[in-house]
Amino acid sequence: MIGVVIIAHANLGDALIRCVSHVLGSRPPKFESLTIGKHDDAFSLLPQARELIASLDDGEGVLILSDIYGATPCNLACKLIVPGRVEIVTGVSLPMLVRAFTYRDKGLPTMTSKALSGGRDGVLHVEPSPLHATTRT
Repeated sequence: MIGVVIIAHANLGDALIRCVSHVLGSRPPKFESLTIGKHDDAFSLLPQARELIASLDDGEGVLILSDIYGATPCNLACKLIVPGRVEIVTGVSLPMLVRAFTYRDKGLPTMTSKALSGGRDGVLHVEPSPLHATTRT
């Protein structure tokens, strides 16, 4: 099973884990987060991050999801890349995670690709519609 870790600022990773668990009905296995605090140094967290990746990798690889490209969490994640074994997608969102977990059994390249499409396709401008209008009494 492909491991999944969110490396993100503050409590974003933990919040997304709770949201995914709600949407999917339970917490997916091998799904963790690593919180990067305001004053954390990515280099000092590298050993902990490597241990986390090793604990999640049962031979099928690990997908790391990070919040902002170029920020400390992503910079830490970039030190963990092993092409074909540990991949990274930034801009983590709930649609991205749900799509990724839907394709978890299709291999790391497919899961990575589906995470990207879930993130892209999950961003929409919603126009007013009578279908969504509500009446309050």
